[in-house]
Amino acid sequence: MVTDSYRSHYTFAMDFGTSDFKFGPITCGDAPRVVNNRGYFPDKKSVMYKAFETAPDVIVGEEVPLYLQSNEDLSSRLIYPMRNGVIEKADETAWRVVGALSEYGLSTFTPEPNNGFQGYNVVASLSSVSPRYMYEQLLDTFKQANATGSVRAVTVIPQPFAVAIGHGVTTCVVIESGHGNSQVCPISKYPIRTSQVALNRGGGDANAITSEILKDAGYADLANEEALVRKVKESIGLVPADLDTAILEAKKSPRKFRARHKVPGTRIEIDLEKDSWTRFLIGEYVFNPNHEIFESYFGRGMPRPKDVKMGDTVFRGMLDFGDAIIASVERCPVELQPLLYREILLSGGNFSWTVPEPLEAVAVDAPTKIKLLLRDKGIKNVSVKMTKSPQFSVWHGCIIYGFAVPDEYEWDWQRLEGWMKFSG
Repeated sequence: MVTDSYRSHYTFAMDFGTSDFKFGPITCGDAPRVVNNRGYFPDKKSVMYKAFETAPDVIVGEEVPLYLQSNEDLSSRLIYPMRNGVIEKADETAWRVVGALSEYGLSTFTPEPNNGFQGYNVVASLSSVSPRYMYEQLLDTFKQANATGSVRAVTVIPQPFAVAIGHGVTTCVVIESGHGNSQVCPISKYPIRTSQVALNRGGGDANAITSEILKDAGYADLANEEALVRKVKESIGLVPADLDTAILEAKKSPRKFRARHKVPGTRIEIDLEKDSWTRFLIGEYVFNPNHEIFESYFGRGMPRPKDVKMGDTVFRGMLDFGDAIIASVERCPVELQPLLYREILLSGGNFSWTVPEPLEAVAVDAPTKIKLLLRDKGIKNVSVKMTKSPQFSVWHGCIIYGFAVPDEYEWDWQRLEGWMKFSG
C-alpha cells in the first residue's frame, strides 16, 4: 500500500481529448504538458528512411512536424485516433496511436533511479459517452506500457466527473466542450449517465466556419491549413450576445471591429476589415448553429453538423447549448432540477472565448452566452461558471481524484472505477 507521500509525487494524469493530449504528474503544478492527440506513420520503405532514419513505427508528440511529408500523404499517415471522443473497437491503427501517446507521456517524466519509485498511479480520462470496450482497450494499453515498470496502477474517469471533482462540487451540470464534441452531463454525487446529452459539435466546427470565412475573404490558399485556421479562430473569433445586433454594429463600424492575424515567422497577415462582421459567426456557430445566416454556408458545401450514432449514444448536431442543457436536466428528478441549474460548470478549450474591451457592448464570454440562451427559453435562476483553467480542468480533476481514491479500492467492472494494479 502506498503512502500519501508517494501519491504526492507519483500520481499521473492523462486527458485524452479529441484534439489534444494533456499529461503529466502531480508535480507539474498548474499546467500539464500538451501535444496533439495524433500519430504519424512514416513511409519506412523509402530510400531516405532506409539510409538515414531510425524513426519508430508511430511518431507522436512534438516531433511529428519533423516527419510530415506531402499534403497528399497526410490523410493516410497522420492519424487523429478519436472521433467525438470515441475510437472504434476494431480500429487497430488508432489504438496504436493511443498506446504510443501513453508511452510518450510516461517516458517524458521518467523519475530519477533509486528513489523508491514503484510506478505511477495513472488516472486516464475519457469522454463520458465512451463505451465499455474503450475502458477495456485503454486498460490493456497500460498493461503493455507497464513493460518498463512505469505504471503501478491505473484507473479511468469520465471527463465531466473529473471537472466536478476538480472544483469540489457534487451536484452540478458539467459541459465539457473540446475539439470534436461537447458533453452535457448532470452530476449528483456521480454522473447521471442516463441524462447525458452529447453534441456532435466542438472546436473543430468553429474551425470549419473559420475556413469558409477565410475563403470568402480571399485567403483560400490558407483555408486548408488546419493548424493555421485554428490559430485564426482563436485570434479573431468572438461570441455575440445577439448575432443580428453584432452584425449590424460591425457593418456600421468595420474599422472598430477589424480583425487581423499575423502568422508568426512569416510575412503572412490576415486582415478582415471589410468582413469584420464575420468574426461573430465563429463563436455563434459553436453555441447555436440554427441562425439562418449559416444556411448559405451549408448551401455551398460546408457540412451541416449531423446527428450521428456511436455505440448507444446519439450525438446531436444542430441542438443549441440552451436546449441541450434543458433536455439533460429535465431527464433528472424534478426536485433535483433547480439545484442543477444553480451550478453549471463550463470546461474545455472550446469555451475559451475572449471579449476585447472596446467590443463589450456586443461580445460576451461563454458563461454569459449560456445564460442568455437559457433566459430566452424561460430558465432564469441559473449560475454559470467557467472553470479556472478550462483547457486543463479535466487534468486537474484527474490529479485530485488519483490522490483521493483509496489504494485498496480495486477496479470494479460494474462501476467502472477503482485501481487496476500492475505492481506494488
